[in-house]
Amino acid sequence: MAGINDREKALENKFAHDQELKFKSMARRNKLLGHWAAGLLGKDKDAYATEVVVADFEEAGDEDVFRKLRTDFDAAGVTVADHDIRTKMVDLLAEAVAQIEKPS
Repeated sequence: MAGINDREKALENKFAHDQELKFKSMARRNKLLGHWAAGLLGKDKDAYATEVVVADFEEAGDEDVFRKLRTDFDAAGVTVADHDIRTKMVDLLAEAVAQIEKPS
């Protein structure tokens, strides 16, 4: 019985760890995305990155972040295709995961 409880506890710990890594990776991705977009928009990188990170708390998934970027690019007259924004989001997530997983 102890073996089953130990295995259950290990699975719970792994799930919690994976969720924490996912959250950190998404937050890092959003910061990197904010820096990229700020460069195109001519805005302060750190301030805009914070706006992008905060935008991700509006709803589950990536659509809230995508909408923020799309709206801001359109308002500033910056031409970036939807596909390019989504590709950048995927690329920067991979970079963020690599940064998070890199041993200190």
